[in-house]
Amino acid sequence: MTTVQGARARARIEITAAIKDEARRQLAAEGAAKLSLRAVARELGMVSSALYRYFPSRDDLLTALIIDAYDAVGAAAETAHAAAVDAAPRDHLGHWTAVCRAVRRWAVAHPHEYALIYGSPVPGYTAPQDTVAPAARVGLLLVATARAAHRDEGVALPPLPESLTPEAERLAADLAADLPPALAVALVFAWAQLFGLVSFEVFGQFNRIVEDRDAFFATAAERLGREVGLLPRPRPRP
Repeated sequence: MTTVQGARARARIEITAAIKDEARRQLAAEGAAKLSLRAVARELGMVSSALYRYFPSRDDLLTALIIDAYDAVGAAAETAHAAAVDAAPRDHLGHWTAVCRAVRRWAVAHPHEYALIYGSPVPGYTAPQDTVAPAARVGLLLVATARAAHRDEGVALPPLPESLTPEAERLAADLAADLPPALAVALVFAWAQLFGLVSFEVFGQFNRIVEDRDAFFATAAERLGREVGLLPRPRPRP
């Protein structure tokens, strides 16, 4: 790459970042439904035609912001999981709660980006296939945590009603064919409840109801892990 090409590449990266930053500011101020390429260009002192060279449409810009948000919460969860595994390799329930706490911390710190990916759908926007892999990062990490516990004989399988057996078998085949159906369906239950808890906090449903939210969430996250069947790490004998 020539010096000129390198300078152009750096400039493109910087301008792309500036466009995204301004778009996030508009998300916080106006919401995703009102995101406008013209407004972004105006705030950055750009003509609209110049901005279109970076993002041809509002939907392209939304997709970039959505992927960034999913990747950010996924990276936060993965970092917390890795640290928990390093600290206590066989404490699978601890690994689970570390992931849950990281998701909550990121969501509380980035409420508008969280709303973009877990709030109301943006009218007229359909997420493309490019968003699927980033969106799956947290869910796959929860599955990996349960898989490691199952491999380490650290899971007490939850009960599975007979009426739910066909659906559980389908979920296991789609999500984790190496795990028992009862564990697969419990993971989906817990995944939905995790983001329900986080959404209630981020979107204000806990206002004037839950005061000590740190303690409340810590207990809820551990309870979700136990409902999946994760066993606490045995304490060393004195």
